[in-house]
Amino acid sequence: MKNIFFLLLISSVQPVLSQTKLEKAITNLENNYEQEKVYLLTDKSQYVAGDQIWFKSFVFDGYNRTALSTTLFVELYNSDKKLIDWKTILLTNGEGSGDFKLNENLPEQVYFVRAYTPYMTNFSEDFQIVKMIPIYNPNATETLEIAKNPNWSAKVFPEGGNFINGMPTKFAVRLSSDTSLPENWTGKIIDAQNPNVSITTFTSFDKNVASFKITPTLGKKYQAIIQDNTGKKQTIDLPQVASTGLNLEVSSSNEGVRYSLKGVNLKQQLQNYKIVGTINNHLAYKANITQLTNDASSLIPTKVSTGANAVLQLAIFDEQDNLVAQRLCFIKPNNLKIEKADIISQNLKQTPRSFNSIDLSPESYFKNYTVLVSDDNGNNNPEEENILSSLWLTGDFTTKIDAPAQYFSKNANPEALDALLISENWKRFDWNSLLNGAVPTIKTSSQKFLSYKIKPIKDNAILKDAPVTLALKLGENPPSVSLFKTDQNGYVYLDNLNFNEPLGVSLFVNSEKNKESSTDNLFVTVEPLINPTQFKGNFPNTKYKLVKATENKKLPIAISRAINNQKNNKKEENIDVQIEEVKIVGKKQDPKEELNKQLSSGMFNSMNSTIFDFVNEDQHAAGSTNILDWLQGRAAGLTFQRNNSGENVPYIRGNQAKLYLDETPADPSMITSLPISNIAMVKIIKASGLIGDAVVIYTMKGGLKSKNTGKETKKNNLAIVKGYDKPSEFPIEMLDDNSATKIENDTRETLYWNPNLFESDYVPPRIKFYNNDSAKQYKVLIISFDEDDNLLYDNRILK
Repeated sequence: MKNIFFLLLISSVQPVLSQTKLEKAITNLENNYEQEKVYLLTDKSQYVAGDQIWFKSFVFDGYNRTALSTTLFVELYNSDKKLIDWKTILLTNGEGSGDFKLNENLPEQVYFVRAYTPYMTNFSEDFQIVKMIPIYNPNATETLEIAKNPNWSAKVFPEGGNFINGMPTKFAVRLSSDTSLPENWTGKIIDAQNPNVSITTFTSFDKNVASFKITPTLGKKYQAIIQDNTGKKQTIDLPQVASTGLNLEVSSSNEGVRYSLKGVNLKQQLQNYKIVGTINNHLAYKANITQLTNDASSLIPTKVSTGANAVLQLAIFDEQDNLVAQRLCFIKPNNLKIEKADIISQNLKQTPRSFNSIDLSPESYFKNYTVLVSDDNGNNNPEEENILSSLWLTGDFTTKIDAPAQYFSKNANPEALDALLISENWKRFDWNSLLNGAVPTIKTSSQKFLSYKIKPIKDNAILKDAPVTLALKLGENPPSVSLFKTDQNGYVYLDNLNFNEPLGVSLFVNSEKNKESSTDNLFVTVEPLINPTQFKGNFPNTKYKLVKATENKKLPIAISRAINNQKNNKKEENIDVQIEEVKIVGKKQDPKEELNKQLSSGMFNSMNSTIFDFVNEDQHAAGSTNILDWLQGRAAGLTFQRNNSGENVPYIRGNQAKLYLDETPADPSMITSLPISNIAMVKIIKASGLIGDAVVIYTMKGGLKSKNTGKETKKNNLAIVKGYDKPSEFPIEMLDDNSATKIENDTRETLYWNPNLFESDYVPPRIKFYNNDSAKQYKVLIISFDEDDNLLYDNRILK
């Protein structure tokens, strides 16, 4: 925060020749505590096994999109912390997108998506995003159910942290639960010695918080009795009343944040007390009290946050630089600085399977948009979380907040947000640790893009301080050759690489005198400098529980629609498969069929198969990491899921396929270690006899040789490197009533997903999609940032 506002409560101050303990702590904070946070938008809030999860990530440094990181790891776990899949996402201006294809056989349970940059691993794992996603499976033996009659606990928090004799004090009451919170609750404050008389009462603002005010008397014990709408009660003690200390009161308006300090029985009153305001770990405000006084107050103007919304942490220090009070408050709660989308035209219809479009203004300061259009089913369910609540609340606070988006909705109650912030603490740093000189250990720097460590080996010896030649081949592009020199440990480093296709790294070394140059004695390994880290924490508890599924279990409407949508997709896939089978049957005898007869035994011969011939045809597979990676997207109905070792496991129509190597059962590790140059044929078999669904790999044998002279042979001097995961393209569905697929009921929920809609050649950015069979109105979510990181957030219903 570069706009720092200093306030002196007297007209002059003595010059300071050296930094005080507090000033050193502030310098430490400014220099060492830069931190990031992530918001992850998914196209839906719940899924069915076999669905595709589309996600867009926004990474912030404070309240601006990050410039620290260009890489984000996004991981999918089950409830037992088993890694299901993971993606390496490229961040451009703090934004990146991707998707997960869910296996049809996933058990029904709550899954979790974890997202973090490598730089974020330097700090507490609690600040990495862990997003809960329920995934249903109609064939599961256990089903998800929302827990009823939740258990909850309550705490009370005095404003500023102190409860002093004779000082009117505002309290926040905060409920928490491992599952869910009661719909509403009330409470009263009593003197423990006179429990039948209420001193004051309160009613919850929402499920999370309430507030009340009380003036305490020294020696009395106060208690809060809280009761929820089901009749459950809990009694908790208020803090002990102190005879001395500092009372802090804070209020926020559009003009700024006003604070008032009152000292009670302090030796030197408030003289030499300091008020420090920080925003996102940066100094934003500082004031010194140099007079003998028990009362001090001031207005912190909104310019400390350049007029933007922000959470301000106020900390009060005594004359010895000890922390004596602190408080969080929100700047301009009644005036959120959010832009809306400029829609210049729309063509929306309610007719089933009709074409719809929405045009955004080409003259807007916002040029790149994230857009989600969904069927609005009329339930009017409020958002649980959005980019606003992540930016201003949940990205920085690790305690569970129920429906945080409500605090920034159209009808939000500023008192509720203020009470919530009284009950929270800023945990990204600790003032007492800072005052003691503690500095975080930065083990992982904020490197740009991807970097790799290459180890060249010749004749089983590491080459140290030696010249080597590396040929780098990206996908189907021609290789580029460069001369490098290994360091004293025998390594070469490739830094700041941005690619999403397989990268081949080949090693060459000049031949010794009177010896023929050869690559047979060369070996090369490539290791990424930054890898995903193991998750050590615990996933948050959820409101769901697993119960035994009944024969006619009731599914949420959205899940029933998703299941029907999957059936529609399978109809389309089956048509594609049938067309492919007809093509194969109708062909005359050709070299591929001859190869199949030569390599396949009777059990592995099936009419329902797809064959890839590596002997007679150039399959352009030399740039692929392994044959399973090459197969992705090349056969209808064949998909892949990564296992815990990061290897692709094949699935055919949602069922895990068997793997065979020369008709002998194999596992993915055996297949991925096989050089593609040794492969003669690959056969995809679907639902055939005793074999079932299978991927069969045949190797070169019996004198087989590739007839394609342009085919490359994999050598030991070649390593294949995986870069960023390339996002899949979201399909713009158009279902024709007369098509061969005969889709009877289109029940898609997500009608349009585009994480990167942009203006080109002054053509208005256009949102275009086809209706399903039932949508009468549409939920349209639009997010964007301009060059100054001003936020556009628009979530509306269009008809």
